[in-house]
Amino acid sequence: MKQITLPVRFGIAISGSLIAYFLILSLLGQHTNIFFSLFNGVITGFGIYEAIRYRRIEAPETFTYGSGFTTGIVTGFIATLIFTLFFTLYCTEINRAFMVQISEAWFTSFRSFEGILFFTVAIMGFATTLVFTLSFMQLFKASNNLKKKTA
Repeated sequence: MKQITLPVRFGIAISGSLIAYFLILSLLGQHTNIFFSLFNGVITGFGIYEAIRYRRIEAPETFTYGSGFTTGIVTGFIATLIFTLFFTLYCTEINRAFMVQISEAWFTSFRSFEGILFFTVAIMGFATTLVFTLSFMQLFKASNNLKKKTA
């Protein structure tokens, strides 16, 4: 149970940050501009990095590539699922005009746009999680290189 609490905690923190960022953009009227979603990668990347780093600090003697990778993946997937659920709720219940605004701005030929949008948000989150986890594990993994002997 202790192995899962860290990724859940960080996943909730990341999703809270993503939701807050989206709501701030919504207040400023910029939530329909897709280019602002690039900062979601910064938020997610920072959270995954910190989760893996904290796992390594927490138990350095038992930290392996597998435990760090699992921490990063679970953290990002939880954050993605929570944010996708919020995004679905926001689009269908809170601001129904958002779907019309974004479809007029970016996609004009789709009839079933809702499902495509929610699927895209989820896939972007999962892909970001995988890429950042693989990247950060290159920083945190133990080296297998032999040390040079000094003469």
